[in-house]
Amino acid sequence: MSAFKAYDIRGIWGKDFDAETVHRIGRELPGLLGADRVLVGSDARTSSPTLFEALARGIADAGADVHDLGLCTTPMTYYFTGLLDYPAAVMITASHNGPEYNGLKISRRGALPVGADSGLKDLERLVQGADRAPLGTRGAITPLDRLGEYLGYLKARLPDLSGLKACVDCSCGMASLLAPDLFKGSDVAFMYDTLDGTFAKHSPNPLLPETSEEMRRRVVQSGAHMGVIFDGDADRVMFSDERGRFVRPDLITALLAAHYLEQEPGASVLCDVRTSRGVTEEIIRLGGAPHLWKVGHAFAKAKLREIGAIVGGELAGHYYFREFFCCDAAILCAEIVMGVVARAVRQGRTFSDLLAGIDVYANTGECNYVIERKAEAMQALGAWAESAGKPTRKYDFDGLRFEWPDWWFNVRPSNTEPYLRLIAEARDPALLARKKAEMDAILATFEEGVNHGQG
Repeated sequence: MSAFKAYDIRGIWGKDFDAETVHRIGRELPGLLGADRVLVGSDARTSSPTLFEALARGIADAGADVHDLGLCTTPMTYYFTGLLDYPAAVMITASHNGPEYNGLKISRRGALPVGADSGLKDLERLVQGADRAPLGTRGAITPLDRLGEYLGYLKARLPDLSGLKACVDCSCGMASLLAPDLFKGSDVAFMYDTLDGTFAKHSPNPLLPETSEEMRRRVVQSGAHMGVIFDGDADRVMFSDERGRFVRPDLITALLAAHYLEQEPGASVLCDVRTSRGVTEEIIRLGGAPHLWKVGHAFAKAKLREIGAIVGGELAGHYYFREFFCCDAAILCAEIVMGVVARAVRQGRTFSDLLAGIDVYANTGECNYVIERKAEAMQALGAWAESAGKPTRKYDFDGLRFEWPDWWFNVRPSNTEPYLRLIAEARDPALLARKKAEMDAILATFEEGVNHGQG
């Protein structure tokens, strides 16, 4: 099994890839990206030092210099890639995956991601080929201590949090490096803010309900106004309201839009194709222009640049900022959302009050169907949709999204697994249940297994 995926290199360390593979990646990368220097950051997983040694040795063997950011968040790597104009950068991380995993997120100049269609397939071919990149004059490996500078960037953007009481779970991940210092002096109670690359307390994936369970319980017990939880490398963030209820991540895009549209009325806001109609309607109400696009950071970052969007968000909890080189930045997102909620609290309103006017449709959440014949199943669902009453709008750039006045659905294939992912939304729960049952019946004829819950 190859560790080369659609958006990064990731797998079980020692099984899907090893130090020899990482050394070869390092040796091929400078030539592929035309880089004479490569920025490298690492998360705190126990295997990360081994990956760094192999990667840095390979980059140096190719004749390029390695600038070592050391322990850092993935967004911190993006930030300095853009700010210092690095032609290439690598973040050693497996993001939200368990401790047995590790991987490499690669960026080129401008902090643009290197995905399957923008260099990663070429890199895989070079790494698996018989030839080797020629050895160069050995490059230097130099530490680059910029943690304080990055913290200063975040502090300069910290809004007024007076009156806000919050609970923040760093998941023993990379947010622990920055969040406690950033929010010092505010009424913020921290959980699991000590680095632990084994993630002994809970999974580093905040999309799993059990991961945020303790944080949500503490919010209620302490009377906090909100909860915040980061993933392992702090490129994703999720929230709970004051009642300890998980906030569906697409709803946060509307709050970010409200913040930025005050600064730039009429600006574009990027939303992934799974985004609630309540979010896009709220963006329009605020005077913004919502744009739906493909799921995945490689697509989002390029589209944000293309349309000049001021901010963007995904259902997976990634949020992108034009001011941040069009990259995702979870801690920046958290401080902005906390500021929005703090202002509401000072006005006598709650987090759930803010969301009540946005989360106005019945929503299935993303459901997974284990289907090998994905194209056939999507074709069948599309044919049913066309015959079920003429859609008012149709998108086909990432699976299929059909819209009608009172409901819509999106179905899209997984890039890496035999899954179809379905999400649907309607004006009322009864209509949603009826349409979901009809779609389930169609997909059941293709299924090998099923998980009809939140995916």
